[in-house]
Parts: sequence; structure tokens; C-alpha cells
Amino acid sequence: MKLLTDWGFTREGWRDNQHGEYLVVLQGVLVIGFTLLPVYRPIDWSLHSLTGLYILWGFAGVLGLEASILFLKGFFDLGNNLTPLPYPREDGCLVQSGVYRVVRHPIYSGLILAALSWSLLQMSVSHLVGTALLFAFFDFKANREEAWLTQKYPDYSHYQQQVKKLLPGLY
Repeated sequence: MKLLTDWGFTREGWRDNQHGEYLVVLQGVLVIGFTLLPVYRPIDWSLHSLTGLYILWGFAGVLGLEASILFLKGFFDLGNNLTPLPYPREDGCLVQSGVYRVVRHPIYSGLILAALSWSLLQMSVSHLVGTALLFAFFDFKANREEAWLTQKYPDYSHYQQQVKKLLPGLY
């Protein structure tokens, strides 16, 4: 229980979602739902050449590797600031170093790119739709998180202008 309270979870928060507790639950449901999605591949959706298939698998592999790096580096670069809640820790500080110089939410980015990688590897339309839902959810959660970060850290607005939110170099 101490870990949960260190992260900022409280009984009051569970009652009124004051720190985004419901977003954490929804995130868990979406990620589990994505993993349980059946592969749906239209019949005419197949690559007719092995070269094309290997290129697709190579691209999916590179995306998966990038996803792993973003996720793990984001996790470790946060250090003691890590919390599943979108609300920043009371004892936290603004992290702008490491992978956070490349993207503001690398853990979310890693999850999105991992989902996209899996979708491509499986050539699954259902997983592409799931990836789009994950992207929309993490964009929403990041917006909520950034409102709180802007309140807590005066430098956050400048940081937002310098670094992309979810997709390095793109968005």
C-alpha cells in the first residue's frame, strides 16, 4: 500500500478522481483489451511477395525496438518522479533530460508505437483500430497531465513549445 500512497493514490482520489485515478483504470482496461483483440485481416490483405513481407516485418521490428527504448528510457529517466497518475507527485520535479528532450511522454509513446508495431506485424485491422484508440486515449491523458504540470511548473509551457508530445519529431 505504501507504493500506492507514494504515487499519490488516496481514498478521496478514488471517490472523486481528483488526480486522474479513473484514467489509470481506463488505461489498464484499454491495454488489456488491446492484447485480447482477435486478429482481423481481410482476405485480400496479404503481401504476395516474401520481400514485401520481410520489409513489413523489418519495419515492425524497428518500431518495436523504438517503442521499447522510449518506454524503458522514459521509465528510468523519471526515477522517483514516476507515477501512473497523470497528476504530478507532490515531491516531484520537472524532468527535461534524457529521453524527455526528445518527447514529453515517452512511456505513452512507447505503448503507442508497440501497439502499431504489433498491428503491422499481424497485418491486423482490428489492432490498427485499437492503436488509434490508444493514441486518442493517451493524447487525452497527456492533455490532462499537462494542465497539471503547467500549474505546478512555470517552465512547462516553454518545454511544451520545444518538445513534441507523443511522437518524436511529429506530434
